[in-house]
Formats: sequence, C-alpha cells, structure tokens
Amino acid sequence: MGKFMLSFILGIALGDWLSVFSAAAFNHHRRATTCDFSNTFALSVEEQNLNQQLPNYGLFGPTLIQKAGFVPQVNQISNNFCGADSFDKAKQSVREAGKLLFQFAVGRAQDDNTGGEVNRYDDRPLYWARLTLTKAIKQWKSGFEMSDDARKELVTTFDLASRGLDSVSFPTGNSARRVMVAGFDPFQLNADIRTANPSGAIALQLSGKTFNTSSGPIVVHAVVLPVLYGENGFDDGVVEAAFGPALQDAERRPDGIVTISQGLPEQFDIERWAGGWRGGFPDNNNVKSTGPVPPAAGWPQPNINFIETTLPYQQMQDAATGPFKVRYNTEFCEWPKGSPTTEPCIRHDSGVPASDSIPAEGGGGDYLSNESMYRANRLRVGLELTNLRGGHLHVPVLGFPDGNAPSDQKFEKKRLDIISQALQLVEAELERENVTGKIVLKIAKDERGEFAVSLRNASGFTQYRFHQEQVRVF
Repeated sequence: MGKFMLSFILGIALGDWLSVFSAAAFNHHRRATTCDFSNTFALSVEEQNLNQQLPNYGLFGPTLIQKAGFVPQVNQISNNFCGADSFDKAKQSVREAGKLLFQFAVGRAQDDNTGGEVNRYDDRPLYWARLTLTKAIKQWKSGFEMSDDARKELVTTFDLASRGLDSVSFPTGNSARRVMVAGFDPFQLNADIRTANPSGAIALQLSGKTFNTSSGPIVVHAVVLPVLYGENGFDDGVVEAAFGPALQDAERRPDGIVTISQGLPEQFDIERWAGGWRGGFPDNNNVKSTGPVPPAAGWPQPNINFIETTLPYQQMQDAATGPFKVRYNTEFCEWPKGSPTTEPCIRHDSGVPASDSIPAEGGGGDYLSNESMYRANRLRVGLELTNLRGGHLHVPVLGFPDGNAPSDQKFEKKRLDIISQALQLVEAELERENVTGKIVLKIAKDERGEFAVSLRNASGFTQYRFHQEQVRVF
C-alpha cells in the first residue's frame, strides 16, 4: 500500500490521473471508489510548483508529503469527495476534508512522538498537501453537472477549512483568556522551492493549546493565511473570514489577536503601525497589486490610513523569552496629502502619522504581513473593540538548509528557537499582573502635540489619544 500511496502523490504532481486513481487504489476500503480526472482545468502557479524538482530528492512537494506521513490522509480525503454524487455532498465532504487535514497537521506538529523523516515542527507538509488536494478538486471529473463557479466554491471551501478557519472554537465564560493567532504559508518559492515559514509552524504549535500561566489559563486558536492577493486570498476577505466570526461572538470573543509573519534576520519586531497600502510585491501566484488595501465585503470598513497596535509591547519586551532581540518597531512611511504616490514616501523612525496623510508603509512594510495586521485590526476597530489587544509580530528569518538539502540540523534548531520564543511572547502578550487593584498610568506627549494615555491593570490594557486642547491640567 505504501508504494501505491507514493505513486498517488507523484501522479497528482505529474498529472497522470487515470493511471493513479482506480478502484484498486482504494482496495483497503470496503467500497472501492473510482476517480476520473481531467487536465483541462487551469492550475495556479502554486499548484504547478508541485512539479518542481530538488536535486537528489525528486519532486520536492510530493516527496516531502510522503516522508512526513501525509499520504494516507490525502488518499482518504480524495476517496471521500470522489464518492460524492451531488454538489451539496461534495461541498460537505471537502469541508470535512479540509478540517481533517488541518487537524492532522496540528496533531502531528504537537505530538512529541511524531516519527518519520520530516521534523514535526516543519510547516511545509501541510502547504504541499493542501495544494495536492486543491489540484485534485479542480481536475476531478464529477459524476454530476458542475459549473466552473461551483468548482471554485469547492476549492475555496476546502482551502479555508484546511487553514483552520473551521476549527476555531473558544470556550465561553471568564475562566480562561483567549487569543487568536494567524501565521502564513511559505512564500517566494520561485527563489527556492524549499522555502518554509516559521510563522506557519508557530500557528501549528499554538492551535488549540492552553497555557497555564501565573494569572490563569490562556486558550489559543490559530489559522494559516495564504500569501495571495486574488482568488482565495486577501481580496476575497480571507483575513476577515478568519477573525470576523470570533470577534463577533460576544460569549467566546478572543481577548487578543496577533498576526505573525517572517520579517528580518535575528530579531522579533512588534509592529506599532499598519498602513492601508500595498506596494506591489508579487504573491505566490506571481500576481502584483499596488494601491489602497481593498475593502472586504460584508464586514465593517472604517476609513483608517494607519492603525496602531494595542499589544502591550513593553510587557512583551520585558519578558525573558529567548535568544533573539525583541524590538518595538515604531517606523512608518507616508505621503503628504495631495502628493503623488509615485514619489518616494517620507519615512519616520518614530512619531505619529498625520491624520490626512496617505499611507505608504507600516512598520512591517507594504506587503501582506502589514496588510494582515491592517485588515484584522481594521475589523477590530470597525466592531468597536478598541480595548481588545491586537497587533503584529514579525519573527526572525529562518533561512535555508545548507546546499540542496531539504532540511538539516542547523535549520531545524533555528526554527525551534524561533517557535519557542514566539510561543513565550504570545503568552506574555496576555499575561497580566497578579495584583488586585494595581493600576499603571502612563502619559506621554509626542512631537505632534498629542498625548497618549495608557492605563493597565490586572484586567487588561487600554490606550487613549488626545489633542493638546482636549487635555485639562489639574
């Protein structure tokens, strides 16, 4: 069976559908299911990357899936949706399949006894398994009539579920604090097919976990975001679909939201500002997009140029969390009102953006990491949850294994160091002082004449900003 399973994955990558799927393929099930596939449906650049070879390794994505033990899950999922005899049944099947794939990836990542040739902290098997199955759904010749739009709906349903969006379920009540986290897929695979993303690995380690802290338990749920502008990406509202339902649920609402992505070498950055602009760097399908961050249909869309973090950055910096420096990044870049956005923006190392300026970059730049913070917190502000903690954490660059190796000891150690410190920073983000009645008040005036008043007690953190004429001295 093992040899067949590997041939199934390799067949998907090569497009050799009919030789791979047959009744014999599923002889370990009680009822065999025959799947037929067609190569006439267009594939994304990401899906085409399943054909990319790594020297002395073979097809990188399919081989990694096999070595990580994902093949039985992929086979089971394909068998299930191939047996659907209507669109509704197919949609239900792919939703359950996506959820199953994500939960399998989380379980594997968090199990100390995970075996196989691929380290349990590796985020890449989930990425490549997801693409294998979106390709299969696109090219599946169903036994019922299905329009192109209906097929896209199946792909979207599976994709969102396989990112953890259907697995977020916080407890009710005040017995535990709740935090929701989002990591990212690998990106820039055109440069190196071996690319991993430690933020995705962090999400897999955090999802569903409860941390017992000195001030009470913290429950975490996590999702993994795509590095895409268009279909099934940010333009389709994937960030809002991830965070929106949780933020709208008054009984289970998270106390904090954190988007996480890969940033600069050898340091963590807690970003102060997110800007509502995207700069055009290509996504994983080689699509470019420049201009204001688009709205997401069906969600509150306040018109905000820059959004400021409400994460307790000093508290996070003060926590003894690991070997990497933790920086509070106060940089941003703006165009003065009326300026052409084709000109260089005015960069600031600190301070507050002008209320009427055009945003060019948040602290984390103008790519999808900045946009994830902007979208999640635009939603938070739009839902009037201004006291809820929200922001973005950039983690250190992971880099690559030596030579053409798919992995090595140095690569795996650095990933583990990044993950371990990130988990402690997330815990510190919701840690609170175990001192009843103690209130910390901080008042600071910036160079624009605005006062920032921060109140922090055992219940949480609130920040207010006033113009000078609004402040009464007494």
